[in-house]
Amino acid sequence: MNIMIPTLMLTSLLCLMTATMKLTIKKTVSLNETKIWLMLAFLFSLAPLSLFINNEMETMLSSPPIINTTTMNINISFILDTYSILFVPIALYVTWAIVDFSTWYMYTDPYINKFIKYLLTFLTAMIIIITSNNIFQFFIGWEGVGIMSFLLIGWWYARADANTAALQAIIYNRIGDIGLIMTSAWLLTFTSMNMQELFTQQNTITLIPLLGLMTAAMGKSAQFGLHPWLPAAMEGPTPVSALLHSSTMVVAGVFLLIRMSPITQNNIISTICLLLGATTTLFAAAAATTQHDIKKIIALSTTSQLGLMMTMIGLNQPTLAFLHMATHSFFKALLFLCAGSFIHGLENEQDIRKMGALNKTMPLTSSIITIASLTLMGMPFLSGFYSKDTIIETITNSHTNTWALTMTMLATALSTIYSLRIILLAQTDYPRTKMNPHPEMETPMKPLLRLTLGSILTGTLLKLTPLQTTTTVTMPKTAKLGALIMTILGLILSLDMFLISTKQTQKSPSTMMTFFNQLAFFNTIHRALPMKTLKFSQNTSTELVDLFTLEYYGPKALQNTATNMINLTTQQKNLVKNYLTTFTMTILIALVTTI
Repeated sequence: MNIMIPTLMLTSLLCLMTATMKLTIKKTVSLNETKIWLMLAFLFSLAPLSLFINNEMETMLSSPPIINTTTMNINISFILDTYSILFVPIALYVTWAIVDFSTWYMYTDPYINKFIKYLLTFLTAMIIIITSNNIFQFFIGWEGVGIMSFLLIGWWYARADANTAALQAIIYNRIGDIGLIMTSAWLLTFTSMNMQELFTQQNTITLIPLLGLMTAAMGKSAQFGLHPWLPAAMEGPTPVSALLHSSTMVVAGVFLLIRMSPITQNNIISTICLLLGATTTLFAAAAATTQHDIKKIIALSTTSQLGLMMTMIGLNQPTLAFLHMATHSFFKALLFLCAGSFIHGLENEQDIRKMGALNKTMPLTSSIITIASLTLMGMPFLSGFYSKDTIIETITNSHTNTWALTMTMLATALSTIYSLRIILLAQTDYPRTKMNPHPEMETPMKPLLRLTLGSILTGTLLKLTPLQTTTTVTMPKTAKLGALIMTILGLILSLDMFLISTKQTQKSPSTMMTFFNQLAFFNTIHRALPMKTLKFSQNTSTELVDLFTLEYYGPKALQNTATNMINLTTQQKNLVKNYLTTFTMTILIALVTTI
């Protein structure tokens, strides 16, 4: 049994690597072949999952030492436990659907094979993160998802906004990377980079490496303060947004804290994570209600859900954070792909105010995005309900619940508002655009239906795993139904606001609306210091170097030196008459004296 799990998992990874290598080596590869390899990888990954559910046995797979240091030997080591065995099939399933959708969405792109290869490399880097058993290997995957996100966000490099967004993403992530590098250096010096050894020495870990881990997660998962890059990343193609926000990149930061949870159970770090997560959840949900770009609304929804996961880590509930991470992958990928279908049908129109009546022209996509939105809201018996409801119950029963509970409840109501806003503005009423939407095609519907199935059934299927074996707690009915009450309240408020907003005259935006629409002005704040530094450097190089150094020590200095030398070495005063008179008198005197 111990041999079968790693063998089957390695077979699954081998299928993924084969698909990537074929796209790398051959110039022309059938994308149908790539999809078949991904499907095989997913099917092979289900076998270890079924074996694990029945036995719950952790397995490790290690190579001989590759790098020998004074404190430890670094090797390639994979851990197959609850997190990795559960999440690898989810990541493969979601990527399979996204690649299938991409073959239709990016059909006219001349470099579509390269695009698919980048998506598969992105997934490979995330799987390295999920299965790593030491910080060195984890860091390779961490940097891998970072560079692949840079390449994919800036895929349409001819657009200035795409280049700016790609740079913004990589710079914000480098800020987080400083924390992980600092932690890695500390662990290499004082303890061990091997996670199993590290967890046994948890009492020796100080606050410095834990702050580094939290900074890394804050940058990668776009928590409040380092959040502006995530909405900006919507400049990339829609399949990139779907993969980036569902099962790769942004969940890597939260997963770092989930994986390192045995050493992060520190009161200070837990409190910071709790406050940071609760603030992010509410702020991102409020910001999403003020946006008009459909992709930015869904992107800020991701930030809000990541804040919810961070809140769970702050309450020392990493299992629940992982449960929400697993269910979130399906409905978030589904939301983005449906948004991509709308955008494609409306010839690249992303403003929801210019949509309308899409339930008539694109009925299947409209039905699917409605199911995905209901899952996000936490409607009972859809997958989001099983994780979101359990999270809110856990916060209700914790001793440090005042701030977190208030923020989470408000965010739950706001999540209903922005989800319903997409549904009502995009699908109902009358068309608010001059163009005729393209009719739906059969090709993109297959991956959408597969993800819909995952969004509906994942929560129920995860009941079979140890993730939802929580302690039974007696609580009042109002507390138990708290999440559902807030969802229904948000639903009623959203409908009311929609009816009012379509009847009233246009007003100038309020300060509060502008504050959330501009993401608390963090873009301006973060760019102020670099711009000041750039201008200071420019003034230094032009005014000091050009005007001072070159002026006084260059041409002027040479002129002043030459003038003084001329005055010292010649008696010429330009007195021509005097010179001629003196010359003539000298000749006459010479002639007279010689006679």
